[in-house]
Amino acid sequence: MDDIRPAISANPPRLLDQVRRHMRDAGYAWKTEKTYIHWIRRYILFHGKQHPASLSDAHISQFLSTLANERSCSPSTQHIALNALVYFYKKFMGVPVDALSFSRAKVQPRLPVVLSHQEAMLVIEHLHGLHRTMVALLYGTGMRLNEMLSLRIKDVDFELSTITVRAGKGDKDRTTILPDQLKPLLEEQITRVACQHEQDLREGYGDVYMPYALARKYPNAAKELAWQYLFPSTGIGKDPRTGVLRRHHLHESALRKALCKARRASGINKPIKCHTFRHSFATRLLQQGYDLRTIQKLLGHSDVRTTEIYTHVIRRGAMGVVSPLDGP
Repeated sequence: MDDIRPAISANPPRLLDQVRRHMRDAGYAWKTEKTYIHWIRRYILFHGKQHPASLSDAHISQFLSTLANERSCSPSTQHIALNALVYFYKKFMGVPVDALSFSRAKVQPRLPVVLSHQEAMLVIEHLHGLHRTMVALLYGTGMRLNEMLSLRIKDVDFELSTITVRAGKGDKDRTTILPDQLKPLLEEQITRVACQHEQDLREGYGDVYMPYALARKYPNAAKELAWQYLFPSTGIGKDPRTGVLRRHHLHESALRKALCKARRASGINKPIKCHTFRHSFATRLLQQGYDLRTIQKLLGHSDVRTTEIYTHVIRRGAMGVVSPLDGP
């Protein structure tokens, strides 16, 4: 249950726990909290565990320059570390950070790895059972991996052929398409989840994790079938906040291992990850003639410029130019 925040006391004695508490009071996402804490910890260790209050802008600049020059970190990684330290000093400690001077990592244009439709279907054909359904869902909807794993039964609307993504990146909700080919498979999956949930209830479990304060607002909802995860885990685990034993959703590691095996079996020599199917979803829609704004909404991009990267992908290797080898 590594996507559930562990409990923290109201007045934690440790510095990093105080930062965690401050971020939660400010409403930061759980992934942002984990990322910022990671970089603040690395910054403290880099300077020999000195208290950050005794360090200056020069120490921040030294750390960021080391990431670029010695660690060869990407520009995005260096930028995340900068954001974490600016948050820590300006918002948590109330100390201005105005005199930074550091070596910036070189920005290199990168295009995402995408699969053709034939390649994507070939990989899916080499998967089996639930893993095949899950990867097909990633390709057919454009969801991120954690968005798919967090789906509840209530988020699937067979009548409208839509899937509602709750609290996606940026804590935003959106809807995406539900492929007709996956409807029978998802209906079977819901039937299996219902049978498993009935057994959990008989054994004294069946209480699923509820986000935010919904457990207090709707005390009986946690045991309703609608709130159960679409892809529940095979075992019962302990909630890190409350210690309650309950069934969470599947962990991402098993799907990643299955996908790696399917990639090798398919003979495709591309570095395929779960997120590759999100990229392939977008490029496939572009190839089919859908406009960027529609694809932007389906992907949940806040800026259309993020979606525009896929226009470069589909032009790669073509660009309206005929190779001399292929010409008359």
